Amino acid sequence: MQFKKYTKQRNSIQGLRSFKDTLPKNIKRVINKKGHIYSETLNNWKYIVGDKLFKICYPKSFKSSNRFGVSTLSIMVKRGHEVDLEYSKKQVIDKMNNFFGYKVVEKLKFYTFDDENKSFSKENIHEKNVTNNKYQKKIEDVKNDKIKKSLTELTKVFREK
Repeated sequence: MQFKKYTKQRNSIQGLRSFKDTLPKNIKRVINKKGHIYSETLNNWKYIVGDKLFKICYPKSFKSSNRFGVSTLSIMVKRGHEVDLEYSKKQVIDKMNNFFGYKVVEKLKFYTFDDENKSFSKENIHEKNVTNNKYQKKIEDVKNDKIKKSLTELTKVFREK
């Protein structure tokens, strides 16, 4: 029996395919272009930069080196904290290169973003204003006190989440 040479699948034993053959082509390209460096950087970002910088920045992308440019890590920084990261730029590069064991990053690029996620403390939420006004009126219309109480407790649980 002759095998077709133009098929892209490898020969397999007992119908099993290798893991490499099961991956889509796009994923293979990302892994081959050192995509594992970016994923490892994301997983260990807190260890690499420390607690203080971890709260104000995160890695955006990684571009590996080629004959035209050097390997670059793009970092998103909260507005107003660019100077802090600029002063610790050398330490971040050194820590990252030591983490991987070879020279992975040669340059850092910073991109600023506004921090729109303002956290509200639970103290600001009053028990009377737990639900929207629309639902509050409907709950007040209920005549049974036990059902009223259970509905307000339910809305409290939803607010906490």
